[in-house]
Amino acid sequence: MFYAGSGARYPLHEPSSLIAFRNFDEEMKRPGVWESEQGAASTADSSRDNLASLYRPPFHLMFNGSFEKAKDAASVQDKWLLVNLQSTKEFSSHMLNRDTWANEAVSQTISTNFIFWQVYDDTSEGKKVCTYYKLDSIPVVLVVDPITGQKMRSWCGMVQPESLLEDLVPFMDGGPREQHAKVSHKRPRGSSTTPQQKNKDKPDIENEELLQALAASMETIKDASGVSSSDTDVASTDKDEASATEKPAYPILPEEPKVDRSLLCRVGVRLPDGRRMQRNFLRTDPIQLLWSYCYSQLEGSEMKPFRLTHAIPGATKSLDYDSKLTFEDSGLANAMISVTWE
Repeated sequence: MFYAGSGARYPLHEPSSLIAFRNFDEEMKRPGVWESEQGAASTADSSRDNLASLYRPPFHLMFNGSFEKAKDAASVQDKWLLVNLQSTKEFSSHMLNRDTWANEAVSQTISTNFIFWQVYDDTSEGKKVCTYYKLDSIPVVLVVDPITGQKMRSWCGMVQPESLLEDLVPFMDGGPREQHAKVSHKRPRGSSTTPQQKNKDKPDIENEELLQALAASMETIKDASGVSSSDTDVASTDKDEASATEKPAYPILPEEPKVDRSLLCRVGVRLPDGRRMQRNFLRTDPIQLLWSYCYSQLEGSEMKPFRLTHAIPGATKSLDYDSKLTFEDSGLANAMISVTWE
């Protein structure tokens, strides 16, 4: 649609219904079609070239091959398969190329943790995927298990980069093989022996060990001298109260700044209970304020030591509280941070 009569590459006598991204194989063979032309014949040609470059497909991320080959490659590399079905009739497909896949953090995350496969829904491969996963809304983004072909997660329509990164975090913790290993441990293979028969045939070892432990503890209580149980309870209670009332020495968190946006940086935080929070900090603020903010959000729950880590691969895994860096110097500006218990 952007190239009807674009001069050098698409002569005026060619059909005006030429659709961008129509043939990915051909476009990947000559990616220069999406770049701005040197020495454009007119201002209109230059504007058209710039517009095309803006909606350029993410060729640097895309797997070149069929869906089955993409699954095989993801299985061999132990990576999740990220599928993007696009439509020539939906502008949100172009928005995904412009805003989401072109985002630096998204691009880095995908190249590190996923095999990315993009196709149009009116191609033969696209129709197969739409039929298999019963897709009735395009564009759609899927996370597919390359081993079983199971759909693990899906997003319909335009997906903002920040939201996609947050939702992809669970898939960065481990690959498909690790996931299957966990499931196999949770679901042991069945046998012909029923649970009731197993309980009858097997001695009650757990109950026997429990009785032995109780007997040993009773002997210990009888032999103990010099310290009463009431004194021990009081001491442990005092210690628990002291640890509960003792607060970490985090700096005081000022009010959220309301100044020019060029002076601010926005940081996203994912809390252990799944909540997602966002807050503005000054770029010159020390990063210790991030600990203060997280503590304020966790206060009131069962407090215990926590640590902050980057939710995006490729960055430093754990953040150092003792560093004297600012948000801008540390690279935390516009980052996604995950809070986990120690």
